[in-house]
Amino acid sequence: MRFYKYKRTFLLLGILFLSSTLFLTACGGQIKESRGGPKEVVFYAVDSTPYTDLDPSVEFSNGIQVLNNIYETLLRYDPLEKKIIPVLATDYNRSEDGLTWTFHIRKGVKFHDGTELNAEAVKFSIERTMKLGKGASFIWDPVKEINVKDDYIVEFKLKYPAPLDLIASCPYAAFIMSPQAVKSHPEGWLTEGHEAGTGPYMLESFIPNEEVVLTKFNEYWKGWEGKHFDKVVIKSIPESATRRQMLEKGDIDITYKLPYEDVEALKNNPNLVISVNPSFENLLMLFNTQKAPLNNKLVRQALAYAFPYEDVVKYAAGGYAKQSIGPIPYGMWGHSDELFQYKFDLNKAKELLKEAGYPNGGFKLLLTYTSGDEAEKKAAELYKSALANLNIGLEIRGMPWESQWQLARDRDPNKRQDIFVFYWWPDVPSPYSWLFNMFHTQPEILFNLAYWENKEFDALIDQAQKISGTDISKAEKMFIEAQKILIEESPAIFVYDKEAVYVYNKTLKGFKYNPVYPTTVFFYDLYREK
Repeated sequence: MRFYKYKRTFLLLGILFLSSTLFLTACGGQIKESRGGPKEVVFYAVDSTPYTDLDPSVEFSNGIQVLNNIYETLLRYDPLEKKIIPVLATDYNRSEDGLTWTFHIRKGVKFHDGTELNAEAVKFSIERTMKLGKGASFIWDPVKEINVKDDYIVEFKLKYPAPLDLIASCPYAAFIMSPQAVKSHPEGWLTEGHEAGTGPYMLESFIPNEEVVLTKFNEYWKGWEGKHFDKVVIKSIPESATRRQMLEKGDIDITYKLPYEDVEALKNNPNLVISVNPSFENLLMLFNTQKAPLNNKLVRQALAYAFPYEDVVKYAAGGYAKQSIGPIPYGMWGHSDELFQYKFDLNKAKELLKEAGYPNGGFKLLLTYTSGDEAEKKAAELYKSALANLNIGLEIRGMPWESQWQLARDRDPNKRQDIFVFYWWPDVPSPYSWLFNMFHTQPEILFNLAYWENKEFDALIDQAQKISGTDISKAEKMFIEAQKILIEESPAIFVYDKEAVYVYNKTLKGFKYNPVYPTTVFFYDLYREK
């Protein structure tokens, strides 16, 4: 998923295929089945495995792009219009103290196994996710108990007044599933490649790490009037050159994360559309604060001043980004343009290094990034060149995600990398997603790969999270105060907030990107217009 989460890269050669019973017309976007007429199919090429686990209570990775088309949540959040969209809940309300939330469940919704959605199914799904305690299950931490008030009303009692509407809109761990389907099969049934959703598409087939095929659910509650795709193919094609070639030939419909020079070149192709979208995805470089010399705040600040931000935005991100101001990206509540922002200043870096006891630099650092990510690689190379001016050596090591992850979790801080490069995007559309996951004190290493601890910071963001359900303005101020501590302590370089760039065939209509659901294409909204 996030390139920091379980990203796997597999070599894939050949062209898209469905199965031996299907015949693909390369450019027409149709599948001719052995029985019946032609079916409309859409092909989405992704740069890594389409999922890591098909269990909706567990998946916390690339599967966001699959599961959000099979399953649905109570609500969906549109951050660009700042509104909550009813999905499986038609409406909701909360008590004045923010401790009781009541959701009215949509009637007439069927699961893919034919059973009907009701309040019991909602209670079962959320409690199952909480009980398993995997993936993003922590989003439900505020929930004390869930009560079924009648067949279509469910009540949540909270331990503290959290924003349950945002939690219920989460792209992970908020999915509602059929109790009957799950209970009637052994544990692991969903992970093995089965599903129990209400979404517009059902899981037809999959090839682990390579491909997922979805087919429409005829009894979907929104219906199938108008133009929609009958089938969806999500295919892993790690090589960007292959994805570009297939896109130009018409063998795939839509893709993302092409090299920025390719994006510029494709602007001249009249058969393609370049869609540039605001994104909540940002690039960070986390310092190993438990290892000398990075356990010295002055050294970390010096390294932050030594980073060539403008060059990285221009050459590594192709201009499709802007320098970050703290860890919370532009457009997300909790972001503040008033926060301090480091700028490239080698003289300031030299002053701080001298004060820290390294007047002549003289040390070496290991930076790791995910193999295949050209933007990360270019950013590292530009940084290496800048650090050379301070007599600081930088070893750049591209690694498969699993290897990078294993190194980062070594029990010995001195054996870990010095700088860990990765992207973050939100699990819950809240500043807490960034601040808790990456910088809160953790009993065991999860995503705090700076290994940084600050009790004042912890207390601020924990308190802000607890009041965000009743006083979001006060919570936002507290999140901003916490970021001031973070920026002063400098456990990371906040590199840039990127834009999400998608390239798709001009016949594809209805595409709308939602930054809360990164890499997700909501295929039900798409259609082809030739």
